Amino acid sequence: MYVLRLHCDDRPGVVAAVATALSNTECNIEESAQFNDHLSGQFFMRVVFAPLNERAKDNFEAAFEDIANTFNMTWQITAMDAPVRTLILVSKEDHCLNDLLYRWRTKHLNIDIVGVVSNHEDCRSLVEERGIPFHYLPVTKDSKKEQETALCKIIEDSDAELVVLARYMQVLSHDVCNKYAGRVINIHHSFLPGFKGAKPYHQAYERGVKIIGATAHFATADLDEGPIIEQETVRIDHTYGPKKLQSLGRDTESRVLASAIGAYTERRIFLHGERTVIL
Repeated sequence: MYVLRLHCDDRPGVVAAVATALSNTECNIEESAQFNDHLSGQFFMRVVFAPLNERAKDNFEAAFEDIANTFNMTWQITAMDAPVRTLILVSKEDHCLNDLLYRWRTKHLNIDIVGVVSNHEDCRSLVEERGIPFHYLPVTKDSKKEQETALCKIIEDSDAELVVLARYMQVLSHDVCNKYAGRVINIHHSFLPGFKGAKPYHQAYERGVKIIGATAHFATADLDEGPIIEQETVRIDHTYGPKKLQSLGRDTESRVLASAIGAYTERRIFLHGERTVIL
């Protein structure tokens, strides 16, 4: 099966044109979703389709070129079962990395982990025991540019489509964020901007918060302010000490990050300015 993703200016006939082209080339629609954003006038569509013979997919692509040009569409077709080549970045905390390694091994996420990059050595054995390349790229204020050059080389050499910041405690530069826009997913606790800096869960405990959570978003040059993909909150009360808050928070971060990656691998996410459309 394949996924067709498209967006264009909203106008009559888009859905009918897509459905007719698939039907005429002997492709069966398995799943379809669309969204018309009335504020921007943009139309978004995701269709999962199955070719009914060996030439159906190629015939559809050829026929769809003219339709896409007519409606001035931006479009893409991707094989549904093709694993997304993924590079993971991590610092010292390994809870998100551990969770992703498990979901990768058990095929709960359709990813192919091509390597792990870290500015610390803490996770080396965890990664190498699973036969995954580990790249140690230490960074200082003076070496940040050189370190990011090395990082970009790893991304290109490994042919990674997706880059996951699994608690990578470094801010990517404006140039890197722009170069890989829409391909870098970050995770952080949802105390930001309320509790910045060290020990956010201790700060939360001292302030008596009643909700904690996590946010997964595309990375931009603005720290933790990129287009949001997934969020989750958990209610707590005064009996939750800092250690329990941290444990619950780490679990939430892991789930939210995995959910965001899942949406990406299923080609459900459309970047739309400062926000996302997820079909």
